Amino acid sequence: MFRFVTILERCLDSQEGDSSEKLQEETVRSCLCRLSVVHCNSSVQLLLTLHTLENNFSSQSSLSLLVIDSISAFYWVDRFNGGESTVCQEANLRKCAELLDRLRKDYGFVIFATTHAIMRNYVSEQDGPAQSSVSSHRWRSAEYGMDFDKPYLCRAWQKMVTHRMVFTKPCGSIEHKQVFSTACTSIMTKGIKKCLFHIMEDGVNFI
Repeated sequence: MFRFVTILERCLDSQEGDSSEKLQEETVRSCLCRLSVVHCNSSVQLLLTLHTLENNFSSQSSLSLLVIDSISAFYWVDRFNGGESTVCQEANLRKCAELLDRLRKDYGFVIFATTHAIMRNYVSEQDGPAQSSVSSHRWRSAEYGMDFDKPYLCRAWQKMVTHRMVFTKPCGSIEHKQVFSTACTSIMTKGIKKCLFHIMEDGVNFI
């Protein structure tokens, strides 16, 4: 949270110039008042939390962003608890995805969700195109094909995702600043867009 406040303050400094400290503090407070942070310990808690969100979105039209970190957090626990049945393993995540898709369509907010890096290639290299989902073929690419082609979590989640980004660990430095890279693709475009960036005190700076 302190990191988030620091980024807000740095962004305000760069945009507002000589604005008073009091005005900056009021702006930060206004931003924080519209921020809600919820910690879930299981996929069941996540599902119940998402159900309560509908009241928030219906009563506060200014809410426009939902961030989930990470949507794959309970994948292995659910896989263990579900036994040998894939349907049981994916039941909670499937319900979460279906609910999120409905809320997104009804209230028009944007959803950002992360997945653990290990999830990118959890399908065996030997799985051929015939075993890949229809959704995965929409993400076919060249350089990052192995990352974008593999199914991500349950099919209900795959169907609602429109953009995907793959981030790398630091790949060098420029002027003593660590350089990170990201590659992005979407169902509406062909190929991949790649860019480099620094992570600074005022947030992400693209190179």
